[in-house]
Amino acid sequence: MKKVEDLKVQIFADGADKEGMLEMYAKPYIKGLTTNPTLMKKAGITDYRAFCKDILTHIKDKPLSFEVFSDDFIEMERQAMEIASWGANVYVKIPVTNTKQESCYALVKKLGQQKVKMNVTAIMTMAQVRDVVAALNPNVPSYVSVFAGRIADTGRDPVPIMAAAVEMLKVTPAAELIWASPRELLNIFQADEVGCQVITVTNDILKKLTLVNYDLNNYSLDTVKMFYTDALSACFKL
Repeated sequence: MKKVEDLKVQIFADGADKEGMLEMYAKPYIKGLTTNPTLMKKAGITDYRAFCKDILTHIKDKPLSFEVFSDDFIEMERQAMEIASWGANVYVKIPVTNTKQESCYALVKKLGQQKVKMNVTAIMTMAQVRDVVAALNPNVPSYVSVFAGRIADTGRDPVPIMAAAVEMLKVTPAAELIWASPRELLNIFQADEVGCQVITVTNDILKKLTLVNYDLNNYSLDTVKMFYTDALSACFKL
């Protein structure tokens, strides 16, 4: 198994807790950060603009993705242009469709013509990957975010899908593929193996990086000790 420092895939921290984001930003193996409205809501964020601008006073040298939240493409464009103006390291997250399942491709093309760096998100099918790639400006840096973890949630193996997406993106050299919504640490190594350029990882999974290559006999013993200690602390009796 590879060591973390030998991986080619870039690890991006996914979250909306300021303390956690800054903690991950400080780690050299974290190459970028992402967030989304759901994570921000869970973190108790109420002022979207103020939160994003505050984070950007601390994070200026690693890519950082913020998402539009309108369901109307005209308003999405307005939000995207404002978000893009916040910093050179900002990528604007555009959902692949709105809630009416109307595609974002025309908006992606329009924003690309205006040199907006985008992170097209919530992608789950190869047709979506194909159409997003066709809409991107091939000369503007962008991310194509495929939700491999959610694909796996449906019982489908995401690995061949992600491998095919890697091939699809080769016609847009400025675009990078993101393995999004990972469910376990192993996904980092899977993303690396298929050639994904980026994987977004939440802090709870990132904390498991200390276990990479950990001796399995020791891990077994740790588990036995945990069961024993917890049984004692619960004062179980038979």
